[in-house]
Amino acid sequence: MYVAVKGGEQAIDNAHRLLAKKRRGDTALPELSVSQIRQQLPLAVARVMAEGSLFDEELAALAIKQAAGDLLEAIFLLRAYRTTLPRFGHSVPLETAQMRPTRRISATFKDLPGGQLLGPTFDYSHRLLDFSLLAEGEHPGPESDPEATLAACPRVLDLLAAEGLMKPERGDDRAVPDITREPLEFPSDRAQRLQALARGDEGFLLALGYSTQRGYGR
Repeated sequence: MYVAVKGGEQAIDNAHRLLAKKRRGDTALPELSVSQIRQQLPLAVARVMAEGSLFDEELAALAIKQAAGDLLEAIFLLRAYRTTLPRFGHSVPLETAQMRPTRRISATFKDLPGGQLLGPTFDYSHRLLDFSLLAEGEHPGPESDPEATLAACPRVLDLLAAEGLMKPERGDDRAVPDITREPLEFPSDRAQRLQALARGDEGFLLALGYSTQRGYGR
């Protein structure tokens, strides 16, 4: 919001109408529904939910539609809505070793105990445009769903810890801080750092990972 800009209420109303017109696009074409965004843009919906800190696919899809596809704006919309919600409970950590993954890739182990699984990925699409998607109508999918799950797999961190390569983190009885409701203070503890990383911008986290991997982030 640009608080220093002059123009008055009429200018703001006009800006909102222009945005609505731009979002709608050509009225000769069917309007994009929230359910279509939810079902056909799952990665965008997942990113908005993750960075918006609110697990609700319908609301995330609505935010994407309202933001005309601007995921950063959609994330801000979802964060703003989240602040209006009451806190009625706390989640508990998942036992990830008991989960059935749909994608499991490791850069640490060549032969990962429990196996590796490509899952739905763009890694081997060669980044080539698929012009068949321009065709109108339903795009033919696979005749049968491939097996895309593994049995419960051991955690890689547990394997590294067993070899003395990973220092285990000892828990304590202190209350876990919530950076969505309390200001982030420095020096921050482990829980605050993990929460900030979990809600961080995807591009920033990717750059941070590469810089750390190559030794620049020490």
